[in-house]
Amino acid sequence: MADVNGVQMHYVTGGTGEPLVLLHGWPQSWYAWRGIMPALAERYTVYALDLPGLGDSVGTPASYDKATLARYMHGLLAGKLGLRKINLIGHDLGAGVGFQYAAQFPNEVVKYAHLDYPLPGPALSANRYRHVSWHMAFHSQDGFPEMLVDDDVRDYLALFYGYVAYGGTGFGGPGAKAPFTEQQMDEYARTYQRPQVLAGGFELYRTLDQDERDNVAAKPITMPTMLLTAEGTLDFTRSTVHPLMSNLTRAVEVPKSGHWLPEQNPEFVTAELVKFFGSGAGR
Repeated sequence: MADVNGVQMHYVTGGTGEPLVLLHGWPQSWYAWRGIMPALAERYTVYALDLPGLGDSVGTPASYDKATLARYMHGLLAGKLGLRKINLIGHDLGAGVGFQYAAQFPNEVVKYAHLDYPLPGPALSANRYRHVSWHMAFHSQDGFPEMLVDDDVRDYLALFYGYVAYGGTGFGGPGAKAPFTEQQMDEYARTYQRPQVLAGGFELYRTLDQDERDNVAAKPITMPTMLLTAEGTLDFTRSTVHPLMSNLTRAVEVPKSGHWLPEQNPEFVTAELVKFFGSGAGR
């Protein structure tokens, strides 16, 4: 734990070598990376962070827009841990934070991997974003998600995990089970059952308009960048990130994976990350 502007930031670290930072999305925490962290820690010093106000981080950031959250991340990584050169991976809304980190602190990110997150910005307005899936519009509403989910957090999360899993209706299939064990879903529910964390997760969606403005204003990032997406979604996601990433060296779909890339095909994802971060360009 480390205090950053009044927010207690939680992170997990292990391994040796160059710093490799992992940023989770919704509705997850640092725990999303549990399956691939050991392999990465053989080559890097891994830092898996809980976003401000989420997971086991405590406190409320000034805003949940991704540019602001990136500055909290910088306060932890550079300010508290002294990490001025990092490799960075972001998944889902954590990739929104990851992009803003790379855009705001370009000289401090060696390489960046962007996992399964269309970027609101010049190619995708926040208004269009909210029409991509029902949950993006629902989560953007003030107060309604908290009121309706309320004491049914675990049930709601369990249904959602299956919705965007491989074969789930979110990807055109007939439905799927969540790609997590009961114990793993218990761990995610443990944090999101805290009212502040539940509300903070929905705030990630309520700030999409500000994210669009910030991304439109950002200069394209120039460090070597890789894009990984769920099967069947590469072209759409690439169309949203391409205007903002001028050195996209690798873009690939993860076979037999829905949104939960590190869980549904951990071997493929690990191999891609090790190859990308281990190559010479950008070092």
